[in-house]
Amino acid sequence: MKLYNTLKREKEEFVPIEEGKVKMYSCGPTVYNFFHVGNARPFIIFDTLRRYFEYRGYEVTFVQNFTDIDDKMINKANELGITVKELADEYIGEYFKDAKGLGIKEATYHPRATENIDAIIDIVKDLEEKGFAYNVDGDVYFSAKKFAQYGKLSHQPLEDLEAGARINVNEDKKDPMDFALWKKQKEGEPAWKSPWGMGRPGWHIECSAMANRFLAKTIDIHSGGQDLIFPHHENEIAQSECANGCTFANYWLHNGYINIDNRKMSKSLGNFFTVRDIAEEFDYEVIRLFMLSAHYRSPINFSKTLMEAAKSSMERVYTCLENLEFFGENAKEKELLNSEKEYIKKLDDFKQKYIDAMDDDLNTADAISVIFEIVAEANKTITANSNSSLEAINYTKDLIRELGGVLGLFVNDKKDEISPEIEALLEERKTARAEKNWAKSDEIRDKLKEMGVIVKDTAQGQQITFE
Repeated sequence: MKLYNTLKREKEEFVPIEEGKVKMYSCGPTVYNFFHVGNARPFIIFDTLRRYFEYRGYEVTFVQNFTDIDDKMINKANELGITVKELADEYIGEYFKDAKGLGIKEATYHPRATENIDAIIDIVKDLEEKGFAYNVDGDVYFSAKKFAQYGKLSHQPLEDLEAGARINVNEDKKDPMDFALWKKQKEGEPAWKSPWGMGRPGWHIECSAMANRFLAKTIDIHSGGQDLIFPHHENEIAQSECANGCTFANYWLHNGYINIDNRKMSKSLGNFFTVRDIAEEFDYEVIRLFMLSAHYRSPINFSKTLMEAAKSSMERVYTCLENLEFFGENAKEKELLNSEKEYIKKLDDFKQKYIDAMDDDLNTADAISVIFEIVAEANKTITANSNSSLEAINYTKDLIRELGGVLGLFVNDKKDEISPEIEALLEERKTARAEKNWAKSDEIRDKLKEMGVIVKDTAQGQQITFE
């Protein structure tokens, strides 16, 4: 398997530190609001990478943090008249609701910054003792220029980074490039005891501390959005490698930006959407399919038209699965014909093509295309009149579910949506047709359609699909 390593600016063969195991850290949300569609992309992408590693037999320890203390959270909590913890608890709960809808598996660990203050203080003390950090009246800063390799992830010389740096009002940094590890308490802010007085952690240090605590000093993969390369991930590397004296992460993966209708997402432009907003119009699974339909490193353009296209694509796969389910209920177990053996061989070739795509830097776009090729082949081969064997039908259905499941797609069972009321109407219609009461049969069919259930009469009986 090859992955594009931002650190090396090239695809590299993935070689884990420990055979058969993957230690992976991915930056999570700052929990002061619902997460937006831009946040959703890395959550979905790196959940998919984790799933694929597991599919290939790796034991994955996956850590995704919650930033539950920072300036935005303090300001929002003050506006609402609640504590920062109450705000964090609320939006961590909301995160899990949206994440579950999107098919994002819970991480092995979801650490909060505020629950790891001791680990954060330990690493800051270590950096200070080693001469990489300094205390200015309770504020502790990291000396960026003392790390000779600073800028190696963003591939920018120090002088270029320095030109874009600035010192905020009331900051006493020795150099514009230095960044906060620990912040002195301001009036009304949450704070913790530390060797430098009451205060709270800086943003960058929390990820270094939690990656160390829950994974190791050197991890296999660190991932996040492209916007985190500098300064967040650059600073994580500097402070981690200075504290630990070893490589922080062997592979750095970053996903591309999302534009909204070909424009950068921005609150000022009025094109800022949370996943919760979008889920009011489109199923969560459609959002996930849309996100995976482009290569993760490419920019992706979000629009209603493209979401409608993703919805239609998803329905095509589910219609195929529903057909296979229906044909399977009426098929017989029998010996495979030579033509079916050739068909299954073709499906195996598709599976290998899918694996090749995923092995090539997680090319989910090509992998999804392979699933649609399987669907097209199935629609052509297994029909109401093909008299296909149960083995061929189940092999096809199971393969679509297997490959889709790695992507977190096509795993829902629409049959679960059949309520007792729908079951009763289907039985009533079946009786009406047996009695040749066509008017009543049509009336029930129309009622079912209003409920989102489409009934088609076939030689094998009533076949239902869902709108």
